[in-house]
Amino acid sequence: MRVKLISILFLIFLLGCIKEKHEVKTASVETVSMENYYSDLRQIKQRDTLIALTGFNAYSYFIYRGQPMGYEYELLNLYAKHLGVHLKIKVLRNINDMFASLIKGNGDIIAYNLTVTSKRKKLVAFTEPLTTTRQVLIQRRPFGWERMTLDQIKQNLISSPIDLIGKEIWVRSGSAYIVRLKHLSEEIGGKIFIKIAPPEMTTEDLIKEVSEGKIDYTVADENIAQLQQAYYRNIDFSVPLSLPQQIAWAVRKTSVDLLRDLNNWLSREKRKIEYYVIYDRYYKNRLAFRRRLRSDFFSHTGGKISKYDDLIKKYAKELGWDWRILAALIYRESQFNPKAKSWAGARGLMQLMPVVAKKYGVKNLNDPVQNIKAGMKYLKWLDKYWSKYIKDKNERIKFVLASYNIGYGHIQDARRLAEKYGADPNKWENNVEVFLLKKSNPKFYNDKTVHNGFASGKETVNYVQDILNFYQTYKKFIS
Repeated sequence: MRVKLISILFLIFLLGCIKEKHEVKTASVETVSMENYYSDLRQIKQRDTLIALTGFNAYSYFIYRGQPMGYEYELLNLYAKHLGVHLKIKVLRNINDMFASLIKGNGDIIAYNLTVTSKRKKLVAFTEPLTTTRQVLIQRRPFGWERMTLDQIKQNLISSPIDLIGKEIWVRSGSAYIVRLKHLSEEIGGKIFIKIAPPEMTTEDLIKEVSEGKIDYTVADENIAQLQQAYYRNIDFSVPLSLPQQIAWAVRKTSVDLLRDLNNWLSREKRKIEYYVIYDRYYKNRLAFRRRLRSDFFSHTGGKISKYDDLIKKYAKELGWDWRILAALIYRESQFNPKAKSWAGARGLMQLMPVVAKKYGVKNLNDPVQNIKAGMKYLKWLDKYWSKYIKDKNERIKFVLASYNIGYGHIQDARRLAEKYGADPNKWENNVEVFLLKKSNPKFYNDKTVHNGFASGKETVNYVQDILNFYQTYKKFIS
């Protein structure tokens, strides 16, 4: 009885410590399982997936000409490759939601342009800094600034933080800018009226509103401001509001092994030229930034995946698919290049082999209309074939995609192997895909249930996963 009482008291003490250590006021944190809450490097490797939380903007993560891109996106891919796991990205538009989701266990890491602050360090553990920047005031140059001298422009602008006394400044919800402005108000001995924007508004949205004259002032990190000025040429960011500050990623305080591995990896990456090339690509190449923002194929402003969207929508409708799945397949096959040609002789947007093209009456494989139309007909045939076996439409798409890549015969072999070894022959993930991978092993491709011999299934498994990942990404950003 005494031992039982001691155990109960110890459990109460432990739960109290956990609550005291991790309770936060900035976001509502629901009850979560200890397995999720304490997931660390070992759990990430066991599940074979790194779950990253990030934001959607013109430098962290976006879609351009069908391709997921971004500073955080590229670094996350490199880190996932280092771990040997898949990357799954969850996009959150609100910074507070990122911290809440991380603490709840809905992600492993926040990979975003986060300023390291004392308040945030109480909630999460930060990695070594990826870079440094400082907070700057965003204000609008005077009307007709293009015809003014530099001195004339400066005369019409705030030139010192002291001039902000009595001014109204709009800032992003949950940002480090709020705390900085409160401190600045104390330092200059006068009231700054801080207006917090709705949670869905980003810093970029507020910069746009300054440029358009809807608000007078906002605050941004200098590296972001430099990029934005390439597009909004009438903004000024010459007044610093802070000393240099560290920019880093964040993990849960309990993710000790993950933090250690991340820091070691970052330390090695910073000694490579590639690390700085990636940074310059998104934060210093102002011409490329301006080109993206003006493009119809930039997900943040244009809303299109490719110039073939209308054609893809037409034939996807005939197929009965969400058009973004077909777009994902075409991107994976050819990156929307109608003249693409593979080493095996496949050509065009959907990389059709000549024998398939001939069957469906294609005379010019490089013609987008003929190519997509024939590719759709082949997909429709595969869908009809698999409908006899796979009744669930969403599950059947995976079998169709796999067959498009490697042929339905090899997929049927994998189904028979799955059934023989107790797996589900009508489920792709963790079932049929596993036995497709095993078809490179003599024990399995020589099995009497196998009719089509050896197959290297890794390319096909990755192919299906890539298309589904592209599709999920397109769904987030493209209506």
